[in-house]
Amino acid sequence: MRDDAFLSYNVSMKAAYLIEPGKIELRDIPTPTPSKGEILVKIDTALTCGTDKKAFLRGHPMIPMPGPFGHEFSGTVASTGKNLKGFKEGDEIMAVHSAPCGKCWYCSKGLFNQCLNIMDTKILGAFAEYIVIPGHIAKRNVFLKPRHLSFEAAAMLEPLSCVTHALTGIGSVKGKEVVVIGAGPIALMHILLLHHRGAEVTVLGRDHNKLSFARSFGAQRAIVLSEAISSGLRADLLIECTGSVDVWELSPSLVRRGGTVLLFGGCKTGTEARFDTHKLHYEEITLKGSFHFTPRDVKEAYRLIKEGIAVERLISEVCGLSDIQEVFSYLAQGKGLKYALKPSK
Repeated sequence: MRDDAFLSYNVSMKAAYLIEPGKIELRDIPTPTPSKGEILVKIDTALTCGTDKKAFLRGHPMIPMPGPFGHEFSGTVASTGKNLKGFKEGDEIMAVHSAPCGKCWYCSKGLFNQCLNIMDTKILGAFAEYIVIPGHIAKRNVFLKPRHLSFEAAAMLEPLSCVTHALTGIGSVKGKEVVVIGAGPIALMHILLLHHRGAEVTVLGRDHNKLSFARSFGAQRAIVLSEAISSGLRADLLIECTGSVDVWELSPSLVRRGGTVLLFGGCKTGTEARFDTHKLHYEEITLKGSFHFTPRDVKEAYRLIKEGIAVERLISEVCGLSDIQEVFSYLAQGKGLKYALKPSK
């Protein structure tokens, strides 16, 4: 049940608002109260991600400004609304920020990541002291955090769910030659999971230091992107993680006949890419997109994190919530991978 005594001592909280590209404000706002079936979470750790970085640099269609932002988090149940089952005050939890409605046409076909309502009912605002998880998310995509697991690792549930979804869609990778383009956080997470599943991984990128670091995540080879064509590299599967149109267009040339190109990195809205139709047709190249995740993917990501997959290595530094403007300035300059922001720090 809701703990009104708890809320009476926490009538306001700090929350970061993205005002416009390049500008973040810490505001004092009322601490939300959970309604029926909802969970009020005291944030322990919130993580930065590529989508947040894009929003900070140029805005993002799914992150309104001015408004709260941040969506990768873990924490402790502060209070609950009525009729919530499975969680109580004091529980340490890990969650994602969305869940399908279960009612639309796509949900009826099991295409839960394509739910017509999933983006409209997602929650933002993890860069704050508290966040309310709505009932539809609490039912499907919130888990008890194992005691042995750090809050930092637990906050990786959302990005790992995206990667799990992408790899589930292409089947077994054991023994296959896989190329990952990019050496940012999401590319490294792909490499980590590919290595875990027995793939032979080559990473392509532009920065020698980042490529060297990527090898420590399980990549057998690292090649400078500009040298990839001349190297004779041909993969069974290529995963594009940069979201750059020129790299999208390059990708099919790096897979062998019958190969698959997984276009994971999202380009700007309205962007168009051109591909060699002869190669796609006669060499039976598959181009595949990947978006978001399903509840099944979240459960798999939860299992992987619980069993110790080393996602915590992606965190460059742990900072206080008051450092958020500086943290995003660092990210804009290409410094660091993911930062953990802690309101209590």
